[in-house]
Amino acid sequence: MKIGKETWVEIHDTILKPEERTGNLPEETRKVPLEMRLKGFLLEEEAELGERVKIRTVTGRIVEGTLIKENPVYEHGYGETFIPELLTIGQDLRAMLEVDHE
Repeated sequence: MKIGKETWVEIHDTILKPEERTGNLPEETRKVPLEMRLKGFLLEEEAELGERVKIRTVTGRIVEGTLIKENPVYEHGYGETFIPELLTIGQDLRAMLEVDHE
């Protein structure tokens, strides 16, 4: 299935192979590659999963990697603990930005 340009996607790449990692790491960490997973907008006209592609991240960086997901979701969380500050962080930031523009 072809994925079109500007689709939200996730890529994967190996940054460092195990033999390229520093000796200052714990042994179990040194044994595995340093890998990257990154989300962004597909820059190719069309691509398929498994192809090498370039994406543009939300911060504007252009990064290359292997296309692994179309329309990925954010799967991380903050655990089972309720964090009240997260409820208002967006509102607080908007209020700060409004003050800066006055």
